[in-house]
Amino acid sequence: MGPRSSAPAGAEADPSLVELNSEVTACRLCPRLIEWCAEVAQVKRAAYREDTYWGGPVPSFGDTSARLLIVGLAPGAHGANRTGRMFTGDRSGDWLYGALHRAGFASQPESVGRDDGLALHGAWITAAVRCAPPGNRPTTEERDTCQPFLERELRIFLQRDPVLVCLGSFAFQAALKTLADLGGVIPRPKPKFGHGAVVRISVEGTERPVPLICSYHPSQQNTFTGRLTEPMFDGVWQAAKDALT
Repeated sequence: MGPRSSAPAGAEADPSLVELNSEVTACRLCPRLIEWCAEVAQVKRAAYREDTYWGGPVPSFGDTSARLLIVGLAPGAHGANRTGRMFTGDRSGDWLYGALHRAGFASQPESVGRDDGLALHGAWITAAVRCAPPGNRPTTEERDTCQPFLERELRIFLQRDPVLVCLGSFAFQAALKTLADLGGVIPRPKPKFGHGAVVRISVEGTERPVPLICSYHPSQQNTFTGRLTEPMFDGVWQAAKDALT
C-alpha cells in the first residue's frame, strides 16, 4: 500500500509546509529507495506483520509555526517507513521524543503511530533524505536529489530566526550544504561535526547567524553503547532552548 498524504500536526498549518509535505509523499525520483521502501513494507518485520506499512517518502512533522528545525538522516525502515511519521515507532524515536518531552517541545514522550495524539510545540522535524535507505545509508546522489525539499523548508525557516539541531554527521553536512546553496557563508576551515558543537552560519537577510547545534544521532548504535547518554542528549535541547531566546 502506498503512502497517504499527511498534514503536519501542531499550530495553524503553514500552507507552504503543507504543500511541501504533499510533494514529498508523491516523490518517486530515487528508484532504489522507492523499491526498497516498498519491499520492506511487503516483507515486514515479524513483530509488525499485522501492521500496514507506510512504505514510501515520509513527510516532515511538527508545529508549522516553529523556529526550531530538527534535521535527521532518513526514515527508519521499520520505524517511520512503517508508521509514516518521522522518528516514530522505533528506539531512535523513543529517545528523541522522550528528550523533546522533557524539554517542553513535545506533548508526550511516546511515539508509536500517526494517531497517538503526539504534538510538537515550537519544533519541526525533517530529514536530509525522506525515504528509508538500505542499510540506513543513502548515497550522495540520493541526498542531493532530496536536497530541494530541505532547501525549501530552510527558505521558510530562515524568515523566522531559526535554530537547527542536526542529529548526526550526515544531517549536519546536508544542512551545511543546503545553507551554503542558499547563500550562507561557511567558515573556513569547514566546520567539523562533534556532539555539542555549535556552528553559526551567516545568511543574507537573516537578523543573526543561524546556529547549527550538533548531536549524536539517537540510534541504538549510539544509545546502547553509551556514546550518547540521556544527560548528553538533554543538554542539546537545553542549548536549543537557550538559542531560541
